[in-house]
Parts: sequence; C-alpha cells; structure tokens
Amino acid sequence: MDIYTDNNIKRIETNQFGVFKFQLGLSRDGIETILRRVQDAQDRFRVSPLASVATRLEKEVVVSSVFGTNTIEGGELSEDETEQALLLSPEQIQNIQQQRALNIKNAYEYIKEVSVSKDWNPTVEDVVEIHHRIYEALGEDQSQGIFRDNPDGVVTSVGNSSHGGVYKPPQNGADIRLLLSELLSWNAALSDQGVPALIRAPLVHLYFELIHPFWDGNGRVGRVLEAGILYADGFRYAPFAQASYYLTNIDKYFALFNFCRKSANKKHDFPNVAFVSFFLEGMLETINALHDRVNKIVQVVLFETQLKNLYDYKKINHRQYTIVNEILRSGEAITIDKIRQSIWYNALYSKLTAKTRSRDMKHLLDIGLLNLDDEGNILFGFVGEHDV
Repeated sequence: MDIYTDNNIKRIETNQFGVFKFQLGLSRDGIETILRRVQDAQDRFRVSPLASVATRLEKEVVVSSVFGTNTIEGGELSEDETEQALLLSPEQIQNIQQQRALNIKNAYEYIKEVSVSKDWNPTVEDVVEIHHRIYEALGEDQSQGIFRDNPDGVVTSVGNSSHGGVYKPPQNGADIRLLLSELLSWNAALSDQGVPALIRAPLVHLYFELIHPFWDGNGRVGRVLEAGILYADGFRYAPFAQASYYLTNIDKYFALFNFCRKSANKKHDFPNVAFVSFFLEGMLETINALHDRVNKIVQVVLFETQLKNLYDYKKINHRQYTIVNEILRSGEAITIDKIRQSIWYNALYSKLTAKTRSRDMKHLLDIGLLNLDDEGNILFGFVGEHDV
C-alpha cells in the first residue's frame, strides 16, 4: 500500500455526533524523509551493544517514561521522586502521587506483555484494562474502564484557546464505543495492508484523543496505546521514552491535536502531516539519545571493570577505589573542594594526614582514573596505558 496515494478514508456515521472520519492524511513530501531517518536510526540502534546494558537502560527508560506521561497530566513528583516511588511495594505507598506513578508503570507493563503476541493490535479490551490500571487504588471516582456517556446538561470539552481552541468530542456513550471500536479495527486493517507502525501509532494516538472516550486519563491511555503499537513492531525503548519528548514540547503537542482536527474539517489534503511528522521528529531525537546513552553506559561499565582490576591488582588502594566510585555514582562533575566537604571523604581520612590525601588524589589524576577540567571539576576518565 502506498500511504501517500491511498488516503484510506474511513467514514463512520454516529447517532448524535454526525460523521467522524479516520484518514491517513499524509503527503510524501511531509513524511518520507523523516520516516526513513527514524527507521535508519532504529536500525543503527538495534546493532548497538544493547545486550550488555539492557537492564540499566530499561530502568532509566521506565523512570523517564512514567515521569513524562504523569507530569503531562498534572503529576507532582520530580523525576527522582518518581524513581523512588517505582521501587515501592503496594503496602509502602504513602500518597496518591506515588500511586499514580506506580499505576502508569503497571499500564506500560501490561501493554508490553500483550503486544508481543503474534499479529497483535490493540483491542477495546486492552483500552479498558489500561484505563483500569491507570486509576487503580487512586480513590477517585473516575469509573475505571467505563466509557464516558454524558447525561443531559453535562458537556465534555477539551483544549483551550492557547492550544488552538476548545473542542467538544462525542458526548454519547454509544457513539464513543462505536468510534473506538472502528478506530482500532481501522488500525488492524492498516497493519494488514503494510502501513508501518511508525505511521499507525501516532494516528491511533491522534484519533483516540479526539474521541476522548473516558472522563479523564485519555492522554495517559493514548500514549500507552501508541507505545504498544510500536513495541509490537520491535521498538523496545523509544516508544516509552517518547513521553519525555512530549513533555519537553508540551505546548506544541497539545496544539497539534486541534490543528489537525481543524485541517481535516477544512478538507485540507494532508491534515495529519503536522502531528505525524512531530511524532517522527520525536522518535528520531529519542532513538538518537538512547543510542548515545547506551554508548555512555557501556563506557561506564568498561570503566567500572577497569577500576575493579586496578584495585584487585593493588594499583590503587581502598581509599582511592572509594573516591572514584563515589564520583562515578554521583553522575556529575564535582569540585575537589566539594569532595573534601563530603562526609564519606572525611571518614576516609579522619586518621590520616593532608599529605596522604593529596598523594591519593594526585595518583588518581596521574593514571587518568580522574581528570580535572578547566573549571576545576573532577571527572572520571579512562586509564589507557595503565590498564592491567
């Protein structure tokens, strides 16, 4: 199927909302180049040394994805607080904010489990389960997994003037259920026709938000669905890390839903190019950042091995070994003065002279385990010719 010549328009007659239209709405000029760049970046990423650092990378991506998608929807935890929350067992949860973060992690875990099935595509049951997990144990009346059906006099509106205007999605429950079912069957049909996941995922995300099937939590569910479609196609990390890109570009992210909706209403030839290309730019940025991160983690792993060998072969003493490990663990540049103010550092030298302290640090710098930059910061390095 040529996605640039076959617009694949699917019109759905609803009971109260009128005609709702799903379409590819893409142009070769608007999509092809960035689509190929993302596919090329993913191919390079797949042959990087992922296996040796997969566990570390997985943990980092989980934290950043939960933090990103949670913060977009008003979550109050910092990234460090999110990391700590995800380590808690259910009985250790102390507040709603921690539960929100843990629920998003559980929703991501669910979509990863189901999406590895052969020929998987998301179903209505998947959507219900994702929403249920997102709101589990929050103590909020959000009708977990129940689709919205507005009673008379209650109108749901989404968006605001700063993000392109206010939009009234379908209000009738029967319309909502019909449109969601048709959206997911449309995605499955596109999959059968060979439309790439990199195209289908953002389109499902876009139309899911326009249907807006739940009273709340639609953004979180939509991003999990998007991630699942990509995960099923072999994208193992970027689908979840993409949430950080949306958070960084949150105003454009929100505005593009309205922009594409209005473009379609005005019968523009390619109404969805803006959102899909925005998504692809994010995937390219995300995959490249992950590739860089893998290389850095591999570098750290090699350094840790080198460090342990030097210690085992008595090329450095236990104090020097501790100093380098503490700097490595901090993950950032640090001045010598700040090191000397550290509790752990003072404990190392509580019974030793200043001369010993200076000699230990000089040796670490001389062999290249630590480096001193122009601003006086201490960084970890590589030993080079002093390897054992």
